[in-house]
Amino acid sequence: MNSLSYLNQSIDFPPPELALIDPNGLLAIGGDLRPERLAEAYYQGIFPWFNVNDPILWWSPDPRAVFEPCHPFGSKSLIKFLKKSTWRYTINHAFLDVLAGCAQPRSSQDGTWISAEIQMAYYELHLQGLAHSIEVWDGDDLVGGLYGIPVGSVFCGESMFHRQTNASKAAFAILNQHLVKHDFQLIDAQVMNPHLLSLGAMAIPRSEFLSILHCGRDQTKSASIWIKQEVFIEF
Repeated sequence: MNSLSYLNQSIDFPPPELALIDPNGLLAIGGDLRPERLAEAYYQGIFPWFNVNDPILWWSPDPRAVFEPCHPFGSKSLIKFLKKSTWRYTINHAFLDVLAGCAQPRSSQDGTWISAEIQMAYYELHLQGLAHSIEVWDGDDLVGGLYGIPVGSVFCGESMFHRQTNASKAAFAILNQHLVKHDFQLIDAQVMNPHLLSLGAMAIPRSEFLSILHCGRDQTKSASIWIKQEVFIEF
């Protein structure tokens, strides 16, 4: 029977299959955002998502939005644009700045769920080598980026942003290139929306997602693939 769990000090989560149908995927409430709990959540296919000043909510929706890593990524027009671009691309050069960029409201009417508490929680993960960022630079200006958490051969994408047209897509293209190069199987995008669909995301049953995650989450990837580095887009 589907039910909502209330978390205590233990980092254990209920099985994702027990998540509510309405709202879709809500599994648990409460707990905290310490690195051990966050790492365990992603290992189980669960992620936090809640509004500022609300209790921490934990989710595992059905279906799940995912991408299969591919290279080159993007439409012909995007690839043509990136070939002409003078942007630079880096990994883990400005994690906090990427968090801040993702936290900025998309419009004056929008709020953000990426609170100061969330930013510090994911920065702690980053300091432990468990969360990583892709940056897009125009000269010395950060114009786009994304961040996420690798779990074995699955990369759990959290958020992306842009300050120039196509900059977030460029960050995603670099991510795809990097993941293909290092034999990742899946990019988790969590909940489907029109933007993800336009980028080529697929909706798969939660059971299928969890099966892929469980098969790949213990695959050891060298920590060296996430060292601070500059990367170049390849076509």
